[in-house]
Amino acid sequence: MARSTYPPYDFVCPYQDRCPHLDGMSTTWVLAEYRRGEDSYQEHMQIIDGLDETLERARKRIRELEKEVGELRAKYQALHQKQFKPNRKKTTAGEDNVSDSPPGKKKRGAPVGHPGWFRPKPTQIDRSVHVAAPQRCPRCGSADLTPIDESLEHIQEDIVLVPRPTVTRYVHEQAFCRDCGRSVMQAAPDEILHAPIGPVAKATAMYLRYEVCIPYRKVVEILRVLFGLSSVPAALVGFDQKAVRMGEGIYQDLREKLRASQIVHADETSWRNDGLGHFVWFGGNENIAFFHIDRHRSAEVAKAIFGEDFSGTLVRDRYAAYNDIGAHWQACLAHIITTLKGIQREHALLPEPEKDNHVDSFTCRLKELFSTACEIGQKLKSNEISQKSATRMERDFLKHLTKSCKQPLRFKPAETLRRYLIGPDRKNLFTFLRIPGVPPTNNHAEQSLRKLVIFRKVCFGTRSDKGLKSHSIIPSLVQTAKRQGVHPLTFLKTLLTADEATAQAALYNDSS
Repeated sequence: MARSTYPPYDFVCPYQDRCPHLDGMSTTWVLAEYRRGEDSYQEHMQIIDGLDETLERARKRIRELEKEVGELRAKYQALHQKQFKPNRKKTTAGEDNVSDSPPGKKKRGAPVGHPGWFRPKPTQIDRSVHVAAPQRCPRCGSADLTPIDESLEHIQEDIVLVPRPTVTRYVHEQAFCRDCGRSVMQAAPDEILHAPIGPVAKATAMYLRYEVCIPYRKVVEILRVLFGLSSVPAALVGFDQKAVRMGEGIYQDLREKLRASQIVHADETSWRNDGLGHFVWFGGNENIAFFHIDRHRSAEVAKAIFGEDFSGTLVRDRYAAYNDIGAHWQACLAHIITTLKGIQREHALLPEPEKDNHVDSFTCRLKELFSTACEIGQKLKSNEISQKSATRMERDFLKHLTKSCKQPLRFKPAETLRRYLIGPDRKNLFTFLRIPGVPPTNNHAEQSLRKLVIFRKVCFGTRSDKGLKSHSIIPSLVQTAKRQGVHPLTFLKTLLTADEATAQAALYNDSS
């Protein structure tokens, strides 16, 4: 007879309060403890699962932080190596003929076969001095010398220092103006009315300040020692303010000429004014130079300089403030090459587990690509290749670029650059192949700002709004004069003594 699975409905276990099979324990209590133990078990398992998830997140975060620390350490080491380059090892006695330059690097000095530079012989002799033969040998001191009939000619150039300034007395005849109700007089040529120091001295002081990058106090010393002219630094500041008032209209006209140009270079660098960070903005080309110092480094400042409707081509770096400026723009390929070199250096300093094997091939291919593009730009400038043939090269460059940027990269700086190169701005990488006269790099702007960068190290910035204005206007006028083939001293003298129209004509070498 089969055994029943369940007990009868009215069955009551006689041992439910004290079961001999459970060592006398109550079956009701044991069942309750069992169920409570199951609940505790499930609760503990949930806690363990939560701790496992927290531990996995922590491990993942640790891996991310280790990778970030490795990248930061590599970036710091690359920056340190850039600032503090190691000393070169001295060559041993048997290595005298071994060049210090690495293989493939250009040797220092002029190319092989390049003719030497010699000072041109003066065409005019101001004075001749006859020098007698020596009575004693200047080398060994011997007095046994025999005169010879041959003479040797030596030409030497030197400067003549005038130890005092030229003092001019102007005697003015006056006339009475009925409209003004006062007597008036006119300035003589090369005279600044009511000024105790003349235009040549003021122009020289500004030239030494803004072109030679000499501080005010040293300019005062130069004027005193070399020219015998006494002044104080505050007087030189007054010279600048006078030039700013006379040249402000020409400066604004420079801005309008900049906006009407077809090709313009743009860049900016830091500046300090009364301890606060400012920025020197540059815009210009081979003909004009425009500087503007502003508190901000925003797109609004760029639009205020180049205008809302600038329709030319802007040569620039990848800074986003220029994105809405110009109908076309050319990205500086030299900046991209420098970025690639920095990525390569930082990646080489990463720990081995964090390295991406594709980064080195990525940087090498793109450095070669953009270096070739820069060489094409040089050949375009020298007319070695035609613009028509250069236009056909753009498709090949873009195809090569797409192939080189196909593989995603784990190294963040490399991946950021890769995404930029395959993004919508890639059309601006080779604008110089489509538009004649556009260079592939922004070297012109870099060199234009170099003067103010050096000047920044000399004067440590400015202290007032007037200083910001003078350091924007005067460098713009001086650099524009140089690009127009006019010596800055000549222009500054005209600026201080003539009206605005005459000074503007002198700036652009317009004698008409």
